Amino acid sequence: MERINSRETVKMNGLNIHKLLAEGERVTLECKKAQNNVPNSLWETYSAFANTYGGIILLGVFEDMTQKECAKRFVITGVEDADKVCKDLWNTVNNHEKVNVNLLHDGDVQVVDVEGKKLIVISVPRADYTIRPVFINNNLLRGTYKRNHEGDYHCTEQELKMMLRDANEAGNDRMLLEYYTMDDIDIPSLERYRILFKTDHPEHVWNGLDHKEFLIQLGGYVVNRKERTEGLTMAGLLMFGKGLPIRDRFDNLRMDYIDKSNLIGEQRYSDRLTYDGTWENNLFNFVRMVIPRLTRDLPRPFNMEGVVRKDDTLQHKAVREALTNAIIHADLMLNGTLKIEKYDDRFVLTNPGLLKLPIEQIYSGGESKARNQRMQAMLRMIGYGENLGSGFPLILSAWNEKHWLKPELVEQPELMQVKLILHIETLVKETVVISDVLKDVLKNVSKDVLKELTERQKTILELIYSAPTMTGQEISERLQVSEKTVQRDFAAIRKLGIELIREGGKTYGHWVINIGDK
Repeated sequence: MERINSRETVKMNGLNIHKLLAEGERVTLECKKAQNNVPNSLWETYSAFANTYGGIILLGVFEDMTQKECAKRFVITGVEDADKVCKDLWNTVNNHEKVNVNLLHDGDVQVVDVEGKKLIVISVPRADYTIRPVFINNNLLRGTYKRNHEGDYHCTEQELKMMLRDANEAGNDRMLLEYYTMDDIDIPSLERYRILFKTDHPEHVWNGLDHKEFLIQLGGYVVNRKERTEGLTMAGLLMFGKGLPIRDRFDNLRMDYIDKSNLIGEQRYSDRLTYDGTWENNLFNFVRMVIPRLTRDLPRPFNMEGVVRKDDTLQHKAVREALTNAIIHADLMLNGTLKIEKYDDRFVLTNPGLLKLPIEQIYSGGESKARNQRMQAMLRMIGYGENLGSGFPLILSAWNEKHWLKPELVEQPELMQVKLILHIETLVKETVVISDVLKDVLKNVSKDVLKELTERQKTILELIYSAPTMTGQEISERLQVSEKTVQRDFAAIRKLGIELIREGGKTYGHWVINIGDK
């Protein structure tokens, strides 16, 4: 069987193992006793890691669930015949009857001596979106798992369908919508788009086409000569359609813009754009109406280019890029809301669907795998969206230029959505304790525990609740203390029964706060 992906695996040793166990079992670590054989439950974890973030399976470690302290919870028991267990593992992973794809390289399975006992360390990578879902027992529906906190769970039918759609390199939005025709297009919306297109491309040959031919060239309308069918694509209807046909066909999808900045008194919001009958709720209109609202309070320097004022800053471009990304990477077949929220100190953009690429790959840029490739082309042709793979680095660069907090990209598997948080505040400004945030974080904490928390520890909880992707280094810079001091505070907080879990890795993961009984 062909092995997928080329990568380097970290060489494990006793020190690495103890460090992993000190942090406890979590979304990327699973421990199994496995003294004499490969446990059958290993394959559920293999599927779950492959379909989620990847992870490490330790064979030869017993987990005592009655113990809360990591030092007592994990007992190194060892594997009696490591060579035999490794051989059985390789025989099984290469067997189509057990798993549908082998993701492991030779270096992904290591035998490590710890305390005079042999452990087997299995590093399971996250599977590329083109080969997900990874499933076991030749059973796609019941053999596909995902990882959530410390457990492996069956994927829902909706999650399965999403992974199967994502495996299609052509994207989602090329789908022909039977019975939807040019009669379902909002002509004023399409004409507004064509004005912008002509402004950017005055000599383009498409400018002379009628509306239907223009949409065909854009990928918004298709003609299948073999099947003798034609009609709007998903991209064509969602971008330029009338509101009623869109709601009829995509009743699972909502678009919502909420401005919660500059509130007075008991105001819930100062501006909102949702379905109210005053506009045709297609994506082009949504983008056209939301972007000016989002960016109007961003600072605009007074720059002249000849006699024309040029005040389109890098931050304005970044906000346009962020909204464009929310659309082109959304899984618009899921139940969910394309939600854009504006606050005094941040923008929050939420879209249905999970990430096709690992977060670290998105942050570094260079590759783009949009779900909605035709919408991506439509928006790029009128100046929304950067070249392939350069969009997120543009956002990072724009925020770094202003010394604002690093943009946070957070995947929320339990909600089947991705959230981008753009903070409009500096990294080095003095931390201000926000009582409402602290109240929300600590609502389930007893009064005795509250008395034990220092002010800095409360601030740490507030920071990772408000900005869950912050790293330990960023927290230390924010508080102007050393990383070791922050780590000591983490330990003190955990000792009080407040569990801090880092999911998805040190650099690109996010924090989860669990309030336990103390």
